[in-house]
Amino acid sequence: MDEDSRYEAVRSRDARFDGEFFFAVETTGIYCRPSCPAVTPKRRNVRFFATAAAAQGSGFRACRRCRPDAVPGSAAWNVRADVVGRAVRLIGDGIVDREGVAGLASRLGYSARQVQRQLTAELGAGPVALARAQRAHTARVLLQTTELPITEIAFAAGFASVRQFNDTVRAVYASTPSEVRAAAPRGGRSAGRTATPTAGIPLRLAHRGPYRAGAVFDLLAQEAVPGIEEVSGPAGRRTYRRTLRLPHGTAIVAVEEAPGEGAGQGRAAHPGGWLDARLHLTDLRDLTTAVQRLRRLFDLDADPYAVDERLGADARLAPLVAARPGLRSPGAADADELAVRALVGPRRAEDLVRRYGKALDAPCGSLTHLFPEAAVLAGAEPGGPLGALATALADGAVRLDPGADRDEAHGALLSVPGLDARTIAVIRTRALGDPDVGPPGADPPDSWRPWRSYALQHLRAAGELDQ
Repeated sequence: MDEDSRYEAVRSRDARFDGEFFFAVETTGIYCRPSCPAVTPKRRNVRFFATAAAAQGSGFRACRRCRPDAVPGSAAWNVRADVVGRAVRLIGDGIVDREGVAGLASRLGYSARQVQRQLTAELGAGPVALARAQRAHTARVLLQTTELPITEIAFAAGFASVRQFNDTVRAVYASTPSEVRAAAPRGGRSAGRTATPTAGIPLRLAHRGPYRAGAVFDLLAQEAVPGIEEVSGPAGRRTYRRTLRLPHGTAIVAVEEAPGEGAGQGRAAHPGGWLDARLHLTDLRDLTTAVQRLRRLFDLDADPYAVDERLGADARLAPLVAARPGLRSPGAADADELAVRALVGPRRAEDLVRRYGKALDAPCGSLTHLFPEAAVLAGAEPGGPLGALATALADGAVRLDPGADRDEAHGALLSVPGLDARTIAVIRTRALGDPDVGPPGADPPDSWRPWRSYALQHLRAAGELDQ
């Protein structure tokens, strides 16, 4: 889009572009999402930015009305496999907070200077600024949904000091942390401010456009492994719960199926903009990472408008897209776990959890374990395809983290004995989040690119392909 097209999107308050770009108003010093309901500013007073971090870096503060920091991420990072796309995915997973820019650069195979230069050239902000914007958003969520002391929130959000935390919050929100807490929306304050470590942290996981929640929850229910996952409730109002292993601790997370027209059958596309979730974390520093992993699992940063427009132009897929707008291609909350499960199947996965999974310190209902780590499986099951895959994951010969190069990972998977083309395709689609994976042994038309993974989801939903 050129700037005139972006301004038209702002003037029409088009929510399709929320998260794809941001605009700032020079006369007010505020930046917003395209769908902001405020009076449209004059064109000459508007500047456009690729990221919230770039707007913040230019001295603009976040709009209190439209909350531009809470938009879905740009769908471009799902599609792009270059260093910028990989870097953004890693920053979203919290790698800069945990390992610094040097750790980010090392994982990408570039120097810190090269990473800084490429991100700044394309996004208007370097890795530190992008991580800072993410920390500010995490801080606002904690301030407005918990009663945690402000000092604890500063370090839980990833800041190195309370002073840095205070300065950032003032710069981004033009308010002190106490004022941000006091400005929590009334509905969020009544439910969220009473949140406790036992009750968990309530969140809204934003998405753009229609969301076919029923199809995602159907898949999660079909695949659920007892001990680490469960899906409960009637169709249309189900709750997905699972355990997560995170960098600083563990979590139990719950996500609600979004009700919509015809929700009793669990098949309707939700017209709203979020999924409700609740996170129980043993260490609050893992909040950002846990949220990003849920976003990947539920494919919340996709652009359904672009996907449906492209696939809807194909004669075979057109009626399927019309019947299921907003159908997503789910990813994985834990990439290594998904790879093992894709290889062994659900029954064997349940056995692995029972035999080698780590028991939770505080079980919650039927959720009692974490999925066994690759290193544990490599030692316990050294032979056969499972042992080979677990060893490759444990020693880094196969990398499936958010910053992994998809083609390199594909090549590494091909060298693991016992992995067939179908299993590798599932791993590439789900664990690596590749939106453009075609069916093994088939030759789908180029008109499905770059959304072949979504095309296959439509064919499966229509019963034209095996699950």
